Amino acid sequence: MRRSHVTPRVGAAMALVAALATGLVAQQAPDRSHPPQPGPPPPLHLPSIQKQTLSNGLPVWIVELHEVPVAQVNLVVFSGTANDPPGKYGAASLTAALLEEGAGSRSALEIADAVDYLGADLGAATTSDLSAVRLHVPVARLADALPIMADVALRPTFPKDELERQRQQRLTSMLQGRDDPPTIASVAFSRVLYGKGHRYGTPQMGTAETIKTFTSEDLRAFYTATFRPENAVLLAVGDVTADKVMPLFEKSFGAWKGTAAVPAEKLPATGEPPARTIYLIDKPGAAQTQIRIGRVGVPRSTTDYFPIQVLNTILGGSFSSRLNNNLREVHGYTYGAGSSFDMRAEAGPFSASAGVQTDKTSEALKEFFNELNAILKPVPAAELARAKNYVALRFPSAFETTADISRRLEEALVYKLPDDYFAKYVQNIQAVSAGDVQRVAQKYIKPDHLAVVVVGDQKVIEPGIRALNLGPITVMRIDEVFGPKP
Repeated sequence: MRRSHVTPRVGAAMALVAALATGLVAQQAPDRSHPPQPGPPPPLHLPSIQKQTLSNGLPVWIVELHEVPVAQVNLVVFSGTANDPPGKYGAASLTAALLEEGAGSRSALEIADAVDYLGADLGAATTSDLSAVRLHVPVARLADALPIMADVALRPTFPKDELERQRQQRLTSMLQGRDDPPTIASVAFSRVLYGKGHRYGTPQMGTAETIKTFTSEDLRAFYTATFRPENAVLLAVGDVTADKVMPLFEKSFGAWKGTAAVPAEKLPATGEPPARTIYLIDKPGAAQTQIRIGRVGVPRSTTDYFPIQVLNTILGGSFSSRLNNNLREVHGYTYGAGSSFDMRAEAGPFSASAGVQTDKTSEALKEFFNELNAILKPVPAAELARAKNYVALRFPSAFETTADISRRLEEALVYKLPDDYFAKYVQNIQAVSAGDVQRVAQKYIKPDHLAVVVVGDQKVIEPGIRALNLGPITVMRIDEVFGPKP
C-alpha cells in the first residue's frame, strides 16, 4: 500500500494519442517533392465515457482501455481542504490520511497486507477541492480488491492510536518546516495573500493548534458530512467493461447511504494588494534567498483559462521561459525560476518564484520585475507559436496511463468541464492570439499590485532590497507565519 508503484504504460502511444502520434510520424518522413507547411498538431481523439448509475444513485464513469490488463478505480468525493470547518483546519487532510489506517474489521497493517497480496495499490488523498480513494489493481484481482477499497472508503474506524501517530508526524513536519526557507516562503505567501481567516491562507494539513485538538469524533463528523453517495462519483479506467464491473460496483458500493449534508462555509472574498509590498522574513545564515511574488489569481472556471496557459508558459511555465532564461541562463542567480497559476474552485494564487544566491537577492528581484513588466507588452509571433506548440505537444502525455486518465476525469468532474473539453484542448490552445496573451497579462499580472515574500539572511539582503524602492517593507516573524511552535 505504501510502496512505490508505477502504472504500466497503456500501449506505445495508446489509442488516446494515436492521431497525434500518426501526425508526428508523418512529419518525420515528408514527401520531399511537396515540403510540409507548418501547422497545428492534429486533434486528440479520446475514448468515450460510459456513464452509469448504481441503485443508490452513485454515478459511475467508465472508460475502456484494453491494451494492459489493469484497472484504475477512483471514488471521488467533492469535498476537500477548502471545506474544513472553521477552527478545524486540517480536518479533510487528516481524515483522508486515516481512511486506510483502519477500516471494516481490518487494522492498518491488515489492509496493507491484503492489498499487497493482490498486487494492488490503494491510497487516499485530498486536495483543496476533492477527496479520493484510489485503487490500481490487475483486472483479474479486481473482484477481490473492491471489498477492501469499499471498507476504506465507506467503513473507516479512525483508530485513536493511528490518529495519535499521524498527529505526531504532522507536528514534527511543521517543526521542520519552520527551519526550511522554501516552506517558510510558501506558507508566508499564502498567509499574506489570503489572511489567517481564509482557508487558502493556511496550510492544507492545518496548523499546530488545530492538529493538537483533533479527536476521532471530529474526523468522523467531517467524514459523515462529506462522504455521501450524492456527493461522489466512482471512476473506472482500464481493461474493464460496463457489463462486468457494474455488478461488482453494485455489490461493494450499492448499499452505501449518506446522511444529511452539513452546509459548507463559503470562502470569504479576497482583494488585491492596494500597492506592492515586500514581506521580509529573517533566516540568519541562509545560503539562498527564497522569493515568492504574486497575487490572488483566478478560479478554474475562468473563461481565460487557455490564454493564461500560454501566458504562463512564456513567462515561467517551461524551462525556456523568460524567467528561467533570465535568472538562470543569463545571470546565473538560481538553479531555476518559474511561475504558475494555481486554479481551484475559488481563485488560487498566481506566483513567480525562485531560490537565489543570497548576495544576488536585489539583482534577482530587479530581473523578476523586468520580466513581469515586459510580459505586459505584445509577445513576438515566433515566441507565441513556440509556447502554443509546447503546451499542445505536451498535452497527450497527461493521458499515458490509466491513473493519468482517471486524474483528468477527476478534474472534469470537480470543475464541471464539458464532455468534449479534452478533445478540444489543443484546438483551444492553438486559437490563442498575441492579443489574448497581452490582455490576460495586463488583467492578472499587475506588477504594481503584487505581494513580494522574501526569506533570507536579513542583515545581508535588506539594504539591497530597500535600495530598489519596490515598495514598503514589512518584517514578519516565523511565529506570524506558522503560529506558536508545536
